[in-house]
Amino acid sequence: MSLNILNIRNLKEDSDFIKNSNLEKFYTLQESNLKKNNLCFDTNKSNFSYPLSLNTWNQKEYNAINEVVNSNTFTMGKKVREFERKFSSYIGSKYAVMVNSGSSANLLMIASLILDKNINLNEGDEVIVPSLSWATTYYPLSQYKLKMRFVDINLDTLNIDENKIIAAITKKTRAIMAVNVLGNPCNFKKLKEICKKNNLLLLEDNCEALGAKYNDKFCGTHGEIGTFSFYYSHHIHTIEGGMIVTNNKDIYHSLLSLRSHGWIRDLPEDNKLFKKKNNEFEESFAFVLPGYNLRPSEINGSVGIEQLKKLNKIIKQRRKNASIFQNFFKDSEKVKIQKEIQFSSWFGFSLILDGRLKNKRNHVLRKMSDSNIETRPIISGNFLKYPVTKYFNYSVCGKLKNSENIDSRGFFVGNNHVNLERQIATLHKIISSL
Repeated sequence: MSLNILNIRNLKEDSDFIKNSNLEKFYTLQESNLKKNNLCFDTNKSNFSYPLSLNTWNQKEYNAINEVVNSNTFTMGKKVREFERKFSSYIGSKYAVMVNSGSSANLLMIASLILDKNINLNEGDEVIVPSLSWATTYYPLSQYKLKMRFVDINLDTLNIDENKIIAAITKKTRAIMAVNVLGNPCNFKKLKEICKKNNLLLLEDNCEALGAKYNDKFCGTHGEIGTFSFYYSHHIHTIEGGMIVTNNKDIYHSLLSLRSHGWIRDLPEDNKLFKKKNNEFEESFAFVLPGYNLRPSEINGSVGIEQLKKLNKIIKQRRKNASIFQNFFKDSEKVKIQKEIQFSSWFGFSLILDGRLKNKRNHVLRKMSDSNIETRPIISGNFLKYPVTKYFNYSVCGKLKNSENIDSRGFFVGNNHVNLERQIATLHKIISSL
């Protein structure tokens, strides 16, 4: 009997928080099925019968960690480099740089562009951003004194409304930040057309959409530079971790330096940042860029190698769950669900209350909680409602009606690498009964 199942049984004896009588049976069955597919089902002592996220590890990840521990080499090294090579090969980019989080990836993305003299992005320039995203989509733009130009999102796709971008472009606009929300690709055909016509940079925050594709090309690779996150609740996880990908060699070299204090130690001989003199002593501590220490550990890299092997299976099951979810809710008059653009990797399932439930979100959320279904807001809702924006230099183009609707009427539930048909059916039953 696995430790996880024993934990559940002990918890049932000590507490009444597990209300679903079929929960233990579900865990046991899922664990058995996942072992056959080299995956892991970790309850993490959760009191949710339908949790937001589940552990994607099995013994291979723990073996990888033990290998690093036994090697007595913990700082960024060969395991990180191997993961970077394999990730860039998988995703279809020339270069990949691993960092300690997706937020750090966004920070270095902006830093590398600002500091590259060949990239026309400078303090005071405008970047068009969606009003719905995670906080660290915006923070690096503010920290590097760029002006954000907020536009509304599309209520169907939850991504930036491409049709509203044109009106937001000014003489100071230099870039568009594309965010693939909840695993759903943006309409990159339109975005690329806009960027080409107006000589704009296309940047991608793909932290929620690993494995998503548009025109058979992985999201994160459509723009000049793209970012990924390997946080626990994401498609794969490396404890903490992120990745930046690009095909631009000069940007790649900047990222290598910025990740590690701004020094030259990790730069190849052909870099344009610093002409090396092969003086190992002097060049061990030589600094060329105002960088950070955002390096991952060898443990993060070693886990990433194992997680990447499982990614295709994980995406496949997430998409199967999405089909189940879509079939249950496609004709619902009470909720509006996200419209898929081409090939989503389905981070989670959004529900925007409509009809008789339009103004009853608190009531609905209580019902979710009573049924042990874990919920969250759809990322930020309308991000401009938060006090932190007083530190931003920004403007708003048009009304943010759709973001406000999501803010007041929306929530999302999880998607995972296990079969969730029973959980989704329960969710549908609850919504239908209200």
